[in-house]
Amino acid sequence: MSRPPLPLSTPVRQLGERWQALLARLSPRERLASGLALWVLGLGLLWWLALSPALTTLRQAPGRHAQLDAQLAQMQHLAATATALQAAGTAQPPRRDDALRALETATAALGSGARLTVLGDQATLTLRTVPPQALAQWLAQARVNARVMPREAKLTRDAGGWNGTLVLGGPGLAGGN
Repeated sequence: MSRPPLPLSTPVRQLGERWQALLARLSPRERLASGLALWVLGLGLLWWLALSPALTTLRQAPGRHAQLDAQLAQMQHLAATATALQAAGTAQPPRRDDALRALETATAALGSGARLTVLGDQATLTLRTVPPQALAQWLAQARVNARVMPREAKLTRDAGGWNGTLVLGGPGLAGGN
């Protein structure tokens, strides 16, 4: 038992009937030209909506892949650092003398643009045109080796680098060790 064809909606059916009537009035040459025009239009739409975006994505894939690989490597590095810090968090903090020595060593690597002052359980780092990468490395060393973290920061950045002060504190500077 076969099913009757599904009825087309009225506007679509009317449009089809108008199109058939229009084609019937055209000469064979005009029908061929309008058919070719519709094919060109259809192929243009297919290119614009389906093929072009896919090819653009395919062309951009290697660069995007490299960018994502770099992000993944950075995330893995941060995860390893976090794991190391968690493991170090269960250990005893360094003695105050060791923490001060670690801070002074790290500060010496910054050159003449940095000066470290220690008062009680706080250390103040004064910066003058310190490059961003050098400051980031200094902060990592201070966090890992001396177990101190910034408590207060008043920094400005200009073309030469960072200027201002960082006040640090933490278990490494606490007295009594």
